[in-house]
Amino acid sequence: MALRVYDPRPAEADSQTYGAVRTDLIAAARCSVVILAVPVSRLSDVVADIAPHLRSGTLVVDVGSVKMIPVEIMRAGLPAGVEILGTHPLFGPQSAVGGIAGLKIAVCPDTTGRHGRRAAAFLRTVLKLKVIVTTPEAHDREAAAVQGLTHLIARVLVAMEPLPTHMTTRSFSLLMQAVDMVRHDAPEVFEAIERSYPFAADVRQRFFKLAAQVEADLARRNLSAAVEQPPLMTARTSAGP
Repeated sequence: MALRVYDPRPAEADSQTYGAVRTDLIAAARCSVVILAVPVSRLSDVVADIAPHLRSGTLVVDVGSVKMIPVEIMRAGLPAGVEILGTHPLFGPQSAVGGIAGLKIAVCPDTTGRHGRRAAAFLRTVLKLKVIVTTPEAHDREAAAVQGLTHLIARVLVAMEPLPTHMTTRSFSLLMQAVDMVRHDAPEVFEAIERSYPFAADVRQRFFKLAAQVEADLARRNLSAAVEQPPLMTARTSAGP
């Protein structure tokens, strides 16, 4: 299919285009399928910019990590006759380096339209993705834990670097592989995951509460061990020679 791309930023000299043709916003909005790949914080402005130029029957898709807020924004800002489809590819450049076949994508179709269902079938049969049909709320509840914890732990471990690279265990190496998959994500991704998921704050609070409980348990055991441990040396005393 023909792919047209609009980006307000100028193209980098060595950027890979994958056959896409750069165009202006109006020409991009006139396509039969319009995919919005923007931070959540910019979505309202982009929806307002493209709304006057969309044709009836257009399928508008977003590919953000969060689903409830973007779907609400699109429903409120897009004109009647336009169908929306919320999607979340559950992979990124690092995890998809070997191809996307077999990877997962969450899909939140508009129940009143047929284009979203056809798009889900395309993702499943042509791109060979594992399609998870869900609702925006159900998606955000699970993703707040799945992505929220992953990015939170990765942020802490990156801040602790340099970490050991020589005498490592298999489990530690796998943990660092997970960190490497998200360490180069744009800052907007972390902000969207930790601030825009309606349930992310609850997940963080539970994680930190349990981490503090583990630390308190360890401190309590260390104190008990110190109290119960007999002295290393004892002095014998006598009343006389």
